[in-house]
Amino acid sequence: MTEKRKSIHGSWSGRLAFILAATGSAVGLGNIWKFPYIAGENGGGAFVLVYLLCIAVIGIPIMMAEVLLGRRGRQSPINTMRTLAQEAGANPLWRWLGGAGVLAGFLILSYYSVIAGWALAYVYRSAAGTFTGATAEGIASIFRQLTGDPERLLAWHTLFMVMTMIVVARGVRSGIEKAVRFLVPALFVLLIMLDGYALAGGAFDQGLRFLFTPDFSKITANGVLIAMGHAFFTLSLGMGAIMVYGSYLPERTSIAKTSIIISLLDTLVAMLAGMAIFPIVFVNGLEPGAGPGLIFQTLPIAFGHMPGGVLFGTLFFVLLVFAAWTSAISLIEPAVAWLVENRRVSRVYAAVYAGVATWGFGLLTILSFNIWAEFKPLSFISIFKDYTVFDLLDYLTANIMLPLGGLLIAVFSVWIMKRDDSLQELDMGDGPGYRLWYALVRYVTPVAVLIVFLNVTGLLDFVGLFGLAEE
Repeated sequence: MTEKRKSIHGSWSGRLAFILAATGSAVGLGNIWKFPYIAGENGGGAFVLVYLLCIAVIGIPIMMAEVLLGRRGRQSPINTMRTLAQEAGANPLWRWLGGAGVLAGFLILSYYSVIAGWALAYVYRSAAGTFTGATAEGIASIFRQLTGDPERLLAWHTLFMVMTMIVVARGVRSGIEKAVRFLVPALFVLLIMLDGYALAGGAFDQGLRFLFTPDFSKITANGVLIAMGHAFFTLSLGMGAIMVYGSYLPERTSIAKTSIIISLLDTLVAMLAGMAIFPIVFVNGLEPGAGPGLIFQTLPIAFGHMPGGVLFGTLFFVLLVFAAWTSAISLIEPAVAWLVENRRVSRVYAAVYAGVATWGFGLLTILSFNIWAEFKPLSFISIFKDYTVFDLLDYLTANIMLPLGGLLIAVFSVWIMKRDDSLQELDMGDGPGYRLWYALVRYVTPVAVLIVFLNVTGLLDFVGLFGLAEE
């Protein structure tokens, strides 16, 4: 019974704290540029509708499953899965599901911190007026100088990791909860301010049309797959973060309601970001389909030529830092929790050990952008022939570890765990709501996640599954 299990790490003060923490985990750099971009390129409002359906069918059910596993186990993901496997009389190897989540979070944070360091560097540059009046070539040169200098990247990477370690070292309530109570609302305030700036700057209607005008002719099978994949990845599923945050959730808090709220808030951030970014892009005659370069090369041009660009450009990059910071905290927490539980060290030492290890591994990503830029370790495999170490880490985590983790979470929660246990943990009663969740996670969600996995790994084209790889 979960009433007998208590997390040695403490618990959230209430439902709001968990919602803010999980929303902070879900909201990251991808929300700021990727969702608006892929929505505009895949049917605008029509894509948004498909995406929301995918959130309902894939995102929310798996989030509920991951939270219920975390709350029932009340430990780090590795120890939670060990405990729950014993409780279900299942193979003890299920503990490696938790281990894979911890490892995925570690690997993701090692390169995520480097990218977040770029955002920190741009806060300084924007505030100093570096972008004012700069040309496209000038902005590109600034970006090349940053990524081409390993010492400079190391400094910003170090600063960001120290920021993350300080918060996590202070504990669940004194550190993580206090941080997200400030950072997540501040993130929304900054977004609203930037939306107001975009509204006053012109082309706001054009930006809204780009994002929200349904164009069903642009919806393809591949677009649906993109929506399915983003619905899964955007909620931080399969990397141990939501599981460990769920272990701190108070008993009587509704898992279903909080999962729905978190999913909606995550989507709201993405839409607000699009409403802020694309009017600025259009009013300056820039390219909306610039992908990652939109943040660090396209938008600085706009901010450098707009009234108030120094202030609002700085606010934008502060927003990026906040989004990255809340995600980073959740990525390192599973490893810190495991060290406290298994190595009997204080939380401060655990945060330092995990942080230094992550920081050290991040050196591989730093070197991938400069000294090792031509080093392609798997060039003998055609699909990876142009992949740097950073590219391989990104591919391994996003395309393999996370979808497999989500798939196994779904399988364990309804095929391995006793039905009475999930029924008790969700506390919904054996009614339509629980039965819908059970059916989705048992049958529909695993198939959807498997299709996403086959698509992002390129295997979908190979097997020709249902013709879904066709445009």
